[in-house]
Amino acid sequence: MSKRLIAVLGAAMLLLSLAVVSSGQETKKVTTVQTTEGTYTIVEYPVGKETVVTLTPVGITGATGTATILRAADGSTIKVNLTSLPNDVTALNLYAVDPTGAVSLLGPIEITNGVGTFTATAPLSRFMLFASPEPTLTAYDTTTKILFRSAVPTGLSVIPLSTPVGEQVAATVAPTTEYAVPMLGIPNFKKGDDTKLQINFAGAMEGARANIFIEPDKKTNRTQVKMRFHDLKEAPKNTTYVLWAVSPDNQFQNLGQIVNVKGRNEAEINSEVTFSDFGLFLTTEEVGTVKTIIKPVGHRVGIIQLVP
Repeated sequence: MSKRLIAVLGAAMLLLSLAVVSSGQETKKVTTVQTTEGTYTIVEYPVGKETVVTLTPVGITGATGTATILRAADGSTIKVNLTSLPNDVTALNLYAVDPTGAVSLLGPIEITNGVGTFTATAPLSRFMLFASPEPTLTAYDTTTKILFRSAVPTGLSVIPLSTPVGEQVAATVAPTTEYAVPMLGIPNFKKGDDTKLQINFAGAMEGARANIFIEPDKKTNRTQVKMRFHDLKEAPKNTTYVLWAVSPDNQFQNLGQIVNVKGRNEAEINSEVTFSDFGLFLTTEEVGTVKTIIKPVGHRVGIIQLVP
């Protein structure tokens, strides 16, 4: 089958994301995880704005807690205040969970006369918090003993998982606005015909150009996707560009990343998609997570669509 070549110019596009307001400041929804205890939300905190998040007590009564989070370009300062702790609570540790489900110990919470305080800076931008008496936790699941958990900020629209409860961040979720992209209709591609597509770039990729080659193999149900980028824009600090395919039932496949460095304006991604039909889009993801993430968690900066 002949390759289908579509050369297009990237056009500015409004980047759509879910946003919520917490203590008068904007926070952005990244993903949610469903557990038997309820839902928690990993939040991307705005740079340079202080956000106050409620720490909800779990299994104890009368206690209250808040976390004040101030994100800078290189990380977040987290200040925790707990009050009216029961007399038998003498030691707590603060943990963060990132979008991949990884758990990090931030440090011990100092407790005196029923009051707990904690202040630290961590290289995090998207996370949830929980406090536990356990000092060496490596996972957050239904067996984890927790006494406080960061609440969903006011106004957040929770998107439930479609998979069973009690798991870490899953590969299949109800699509957010950013990742709900149109299917390309691969089964309808005909040999010898050119299917016209358009690529809309936004945000960090605005002004870039790309050519895309799509070649379905009807015998194996695999489709070759090759994308050549021109006039690349340098990726934001500590991020890289990742091309994703998404199936009609919201399964994601990572097709490759662009290791973009200053002065480099061309790159290519060459991969095969195993879905019978799919949509294509581009996101920015944190450097160091690309090899392990199984679904997008960053911002969408490009979308590939059929020309009407």
